[in-house]
This record gives sequence, C-alpha cells and structure tokens, in this order.
Amino acid sequence: MMIKYILLPALFFSSMSPAQDLNDYSHTTPIEPLIVQYGHDVQAINYFYGPMPKGWGHQPAYESPEQLERLLLLNRSYLDKLASYPYDQLETNGQVDYILLNRKIKQYSEELENKKVRLEQLDKYIAFSSDIYVLEKLRRRGTTINGEEVAEQINSITKRVMQAERDLTEDATLTFKDVQLLQEVLHSLKLRLQSVYDFYHGYDPMFTWWVPQPYQQLSEYMDRYAAALHTQVERAIFDDGSGIGGNPIGREALNAQLKKEMIAYSADDLLRLADQEFAWCQAELLAATAEMGFGQDWKAAQEKVKNAFVPAGQQPELILRLYNAAQDFIRENDLMDIPPLADETWGMIMMTPERQQINPFFTGGREISISYPTDGMTHEQKRMSMRGNNPYFSFPTVQHELNPGHHLQYFMNRRYKPYREKAFNTPFWTEGWTLYWELLMYDKGFAKTPEERLGMLFWRMHRCARITFSIQFHLGEWTPQQCIDYLVDQVGFEQANAHGEVKRSFEANYGELYQLAYLVGGLQLMAIKKELVDKGMMSYKVFHDRVIKENYMPMEMLRAILIEQDLSPDHEAAWKFYSFK
Repeated sequence: MMIKYILLPALFFSSMSPAQDLNDYSHTTPIEPLIVQYGHDVQAINYFYGPMPKGWGHQPAYESPEQLERLLLLNRSYLDKLASYPYDQLETNGQVDYILLNRKIKQYSEELENKKVRLEQLDKYIAFSSDIYVLEKLRRRGTTINGEEVAEQINSITKRVMQAERDLTEDATLTFKDVQLLQEVLHSLKLRLQSVYDFYHGYDPMFTWWVPQPYQQLSEYMDRYAAALHTQVERAIFDDGSGIGGNPIGREALNAQLKKEMIAYSADDLLRLADQEFAWCQAELLAATAEMGFGQDWKAAQEKVKNAFVPAGQQPELILRLYNAAQDFIRENDLMDIPPLADETWGMIMMTPERQQINPFFTGGREISISYPTDGMTHEQKRMSMRGNNPYFSFPTVQHELNPGHHLQYFMNRRYKPYREKAFNTPFWTEGWTLYWELLMYDKGFAKTPEERLGMLFWRMHRCARITFSIQFHLGEWTPQQCIDYLVDQVGFEQANAHGEVKRSFEANYGELYQLAYLVGGLQLMAIKKELVDKGMMSYKVFHDRVIKENYMPMEMLRAILIEQDLSPDHEAAWKFYSFK
C-alpha cells in the first residue's frame, strides 16, 4: 500500500517533471483533515436536521431553532480542538489554514446567533413553525403517531397561518430583508411539512385516512401566505421608478464585512480608491477617443464601438475568435501554462431571455453562457443586447470567464488543495483572480487599437463604478435609480443593461461586497505581483502557477504564503495594498 501511495501522484501528473512533482507548494497542510471533517460534520447536521423529502434527495433549507443550537454546539467543539492545537509547529501554509478555519467557525457562530435573534424578532409571523418542527422531529426516527391527533394539529396550524397572514398585511414596517427571510423560512417549513406527509402517507393507515384533507388545506393557506409575502416584497421596492428592491445595510455593517473578508480598508477608503481608479480610466479613455478622431467626445467613440456588433447568430463564433486571441497573447508573453485538458474542455451555452434580464452580459465558469438576442425579445431589447455585447466590449472578458479565468479556477480548484474551495470561498479571490488578468493584459499591451482599449476601459470603469454604486447604496446615499443613471451617464451602459446590472446587485443572492470584490481583489493580486514578479523574485509563470494552486482564500493570506510570512494565530487584516495619491 505504501508503494502505491507514493506512485499515485506520478500517474496523475506524468506530464510533469520530477521537480514539479515534488514542489513544496502543491502539498496540503496538517490542518486539512480538520477542515474536511468540519465541513462534513456541518453537512451531516444540516442533512439530519433539515427536511428529507421522499426519495434520496435532500433540499437545503433555512435552519430550525434546534438545528441552529446543534450547529453552535459543533462550532464550540471545533474551536476547542483548535485552541489545543500546537500552532507553533506550523509553517506559513499551515498557519493560514489554521487562521482561516478559526475565523470561519467564529464568523459562522456569529451568523447563527444573528439568525436566532432575527427569528425571535419575526416570531409573530412564523409562530406556527414550532408545531411543524415538532412533527418533523417525530418523523426523523419514524415515531408511530396518531393520525387523528396529527389532523387536529395541522388544522390548528392552518388557523395560526391565517392569523400570521393578517398580521403581515397590517404591518408596514417590515424591511426588504425581513420579508426575504420570512420567505426563506416559509419555504423551509413547507419542505419540512411535506417530508412528514410523504413519510407517513400511504404507509400509516390512520394517518392516510385522517390527514390528507387538513394537509391540503394547510398547503393552500401556506401558498396564500407566500403570495402575501411576495406582495410585501413589491411594497418594499424603492419608490424611485426603478422597480428594484434591496436593503441598505449601513456604514458600520459594511466595515464589519470588510474586516471579515480581511480587507484593511473602510468603505470610505474604497470610495476614494474607486474615484482614483476611475480618474485614471477616464484619462486613458479620452486618449483612445482622440485617437479614434472624436476629440474629447468619448460617448461618440463608444457609439461607434457599440454599433460594431456582429449579426444575430454569429456571436458564438466571435466568442471563440476572441478566446483564441487571448490564449495566443498569453502564450506569446510567457504568462502562464494552461493545462491542455482545461483548454480542451470548456463549454458554450446560450443564455435564456429571462436570465438576460439580470445578466445583460455573458457569464462563465465551466462553460461560457452567451448573452445575445433571441427571437422572443422585443426589437428594443435585441438592439440593446447586441450593442452591449459588441466585439470590443467582449474583447477583454472572454478570458475572464474561461481560461485563465473562471473555467481554469473550476478546473484547478478540484485538483489542488480542493478542501479550501468550499471552506474559504471569497469573491475577492474568485473575481480578483479573473479581474487581475484584465488589468495585467491591458498593462502588457493586449489591446492593439484604440477601439480595443476603449472596450477594455469600459469594463475597468464598470468595475470602478461597482465599488461606487454598491457602497453608496448601502450607505443609504443612492437609490437604485441613481445607480442606474450613474452607469448610463458615467460608464456608457445601455439603459436596460444598467437596470439588469443594478437589479442583480441588490436583489440577487450576492453578498453586499460581491460587486466591489472584482476590482479590489484584482488590485490586491496586482500588488502581490509587483512585489514578487516585478522585483525579479518569480517569473510570471511560476507566480501564476503558485497562485492558482493555493485555491480560495483572502488575498492577504495568499501574500503571506508567497512571502513566507510568520503569522500569529489571531491574525487580523493589516496589509495596505493600495497607494493613494
């Protein structure tokens, strides 16, 4: 067995040299088993204490009070394990895993405690939930139940749901986030109730005789309650003409989230950073505009670029051409070795019209999802989509979505330190790595014409704008419509595309920091590159290989690994990566 274990890596990486096989950065750390075990323990608890629908499937759902307590107990046990671990025996990579796991568990505990508080605050609207949890608890171990009594219980729950709906319609103080939480809890309760019904119905004769009619009635009233919650969501939408909802979280909460993500800057610092970066982009944009013969009229230059769109049906061919151009540039400049299988296996799909309403541009990952008009769109929608996805705007972002961007992330994350992917996921690494490539390729001269520069600058200005409008919204300074207007007036967005961008920023399940993580993460990685590559300590290829094989983590921790920094077990964000002028 020992011989097989030693030979196994050679079978997987036979194309590598022996020196590459034994490099000191592809190995895992002594903390890995604890990270893996913790993840599986959390998963086990959520499986057992969550709804178990009929069959083999399991649907994640909002945690029950019992589930929250059990997770908190688990967290305390793992914090005890970490407290007794011989931290001083770890090298930097192990220190990073220790610090990140410790932070993750503490932050998760804080999140669970906050959920408990919020459930207590909104108990009036979900007071009936405790009766459903009682039934679910009996079901877990197949307890024999009295069908007549269960029918009475369900009938009582129905009356409490009806009362909750009345209370809801009389309350105008609920926030957008409050209503979203109630929707999540109600959906969870419906799944849990269904799991009880599916388990006993058809197997327990008395349950099958007594319960179906009361259960059907309760299901109908829960659906009515869900519809009432949806109406409340619409009422919580900003009255600014945008039709977009959201919940500004305020300066204190924003700064707390930045600290959790190991960003050693405040929200106000990042607004200043965005302004400085935007000013640089504007100067570059005006230079490209002048080269195109439009003087200082950058919007006229953008119009020329937008109207260079390819005919309907030819966008996939354009995407492939742009991808090949980016890969040629990366090879010619010795920037990175893309694994041949990663280059071979990315896919291509067309985005649905419905998804294009909140994703106006193509997205990527395992495949590239192309946003371009389909036959069911209105004429205006088609024109906006084609103009917004013109060849020059698409020019800098195909490699962002595929290789060496998101597709390569998916590919490599499953092959190198995969335990970090779920444990330490952060948008500052996900989007920072991909945005970094846009910054790097601009600096290296990927854009050969002013039109190509203008296309790359559109996206760079867009990323600056994301920092500005997301922070201004969450500080309560801007409404969604003001964010839309900013994208249209200052960046050059099409109106519909700007609406979709803002809508997904505030209504979709992105965190409050997600949109600003692109440029901030990219600038962090650029700062590390300047520290190591520009000073001759690593080549581009070695640097990029090191980064991608470390997998997910805050950029400050990545830097610590690369410079072999000695860290304290309670390390907090301290790295200042940006130079203000």
